[in-house]
Amino acid sequence: MNSFPVKTSARFEMIDITKQVRDIILETGAGSGLCHVFVPHTTAAVTINENADPDVPRDIISILDRLIPLHGPYRHGEGNSAAHVKASMMGASETVLFENGQLVLGTWQSIFFCEFDGPRMRNVFVKVIAAP
Repeated sequence: MNSFPVKTSARFEMIDITKQVRDIILETGAGSGLCHVFVPHTTAAVTINENADPDVPRDIISILDRLIPLHGPYRHGEGNSAAHVKASMMGASETVLFENGQLVLGTWQSIFFCEFDGPRMRNVFVKVIAAP
C-alpha cells in the first residue's frame, strides 16, 4: 500500500489528487487492475467528479454547506459535527479501474480529496491491485 500527504489550506476544499494516484499506479508497474483510494479521516472524504469547470467543486461545497450548515443544533462538542456528516455523506473511499497503467476515468472526471475541517495535514492511502 502507498500513501501521500495532502496539505489543505481552507476549512472546506476539494483538491484534485488524480495525478498523485496515477503516479502511484505507474510506480507499481501494474498494467491493469483496480486502484482503491482511501481517506482515513472522519472529517474528510474522497469523490470522483468533474474537474473541467472549477465551479463544479465550488457548487458541491456550496450545496453541502446549505444542506449541513457549519453551526446547527449539533451535540458533538468539538464544533465540527457538520464536517463529520459531510464526510459520511461523501464517503471515505473510491475504487477506480486502470488499464495499460492509466486510470479509467471519463473525459471530465478527476479524483478529489474533500476537506471539511481544515486547514490540516491529511493522508491518502492507495492500494493497487493488479489483474492476473
